Amino acid sequence: MADGARRAAWTASGVSAGVLAAAAALHGGPDLVVLGAALAAFALGGAVGGRGRPRAAAPAEAASPPRHAIAEALLANIPDPVILIDRRSVVIEANPAARELLPNLKLRHPLSFALRAPDVIDGIEEVLRTGQPLKTGYATRVPTERSFEVQIGALPMPQAGGQPNVVLFLRDLTSAQRLEAMRVDFVANASHELRTPLASLLGFIETLQGPARNDVAARERFLAIMRTQAQRMTRLIDDLLSLSRIELREHVAPTETVDLCQIARQMVDAQAPLAAERGVAVTLESAGDSCPVLGERDELLRVVENLIENAVKYGGERVAVAVARVPQGRRSVPEIELTVSDDGPGIPPEHIPRLTERFYRVDVTSSRQQGGTGLGLAIVKHTLNRHRGRIAIESEIGRGTVVRIRLPEREQGEAGTGS
Repeated sequence: MADGARRAAWTASGVSAGVLAAAAALHGGPDLVVLGAALAAFALGGAVGGRGRPRAAAPAEAASPPRHAIAEALLANIPDPVILIDRRSVVIEANPAARELLPNLKLRHPLSFALRAPDVIDGIEEVLRTGQPLKTGYATRVPTERSFEVQIGALPMPQAGGQPNVVLFLRDLTSAQRLEAMRVDFVANASHELRTPLASLLGFIETLQGPARNDVAARERFLAIMRTQAQRMTRLIDDLLSLSRIELREHVAPTETVDLCQIARQMVDAQAPLAAERGVAVTLESAGDSCPVLGERDELLRVVENLIENAVKYGGERVAVAVARVPQGRRSVPEIELTVSDDGPGIPPEHIPRLTERFYRVDVTSSRQQGGTGLGLAIVKHTLNRHRGRIAIESEIGRGTVVRIRLPEREQGEAGTGS
């Protein structure tokens, strides 16, 4: 564009000089003065045209995204609910986590339409009045029980004439509170389970040191009970240590290849004496000679042992163990399924969801009489979590119980060594 203007100026100068020269020729020949004037006009016009040309425009800066788009992107990536409201408690902005938590939350609508929490509403008024941030609590029970810590703070907005809006940040405390409750329950239950056999031991020791000092028959009977209680404490401590070790490595998947069919055969043979003592028949049905899975042998031995032992102790007269291949398991991955079923009295349905909790027992007295610690199925569950497996328990009153565990089958060429 600048070059075109410069050329136009020089052209106009040239035309002017040419006109002057032609006029001079018509009046009797070239005149040096006129020629000089023509050349001067030519030069002056070109120079002025060149100086007056427009400057090249500076390259425009790359357009930056609007600030509100950046804010929306930041809010969208915050995992906890965030809500921005004005002084009238009308919703200005909310991130996806807030919309998911409060389905009735809508922009340009009062917050109270979606969040019915007097403590939060009072907190907003307090923040607007004092300008100081505060924290309060909020709990919801639909669809599940969840607890939040609501942090409320004033947010000055320049476009609002300095009047502050209010931002609410809801921090989910549900997992932390559940973990703390589990820890408290675990300590209380472990202390209780240890205190009972310890109290028995102390009582018998005092009796043997006092009234039964010279009573041989009583001494033999009491020593047998003391031995049983000491063995119970040993089992409890062993189970606690096993559970702690499994939980510590629960996130690390095993890499060894083990044969679940072989483990099942070994555990059926190992439980044969206990089954014979109680008059229980244990049978094994296997779909093949080899059932390879990725796992740790000792941990899987403990899983199968717990399941068969529970069926023998609390089931009926027959226990059936079966191992089969499931071609289309979870996520269409082949799996190996081990099933332990009995014909016992069954388990009431309200107890089934809690059977894998620590120290949970359907019948506390019967469990203690059988030498149970209440940790067997908890160990099974956490072991299966580490092995990327799962457990399912089905039971019907008067018709027995079926426990199924499934583990991913080791595919050909997958990492692993021999069992």
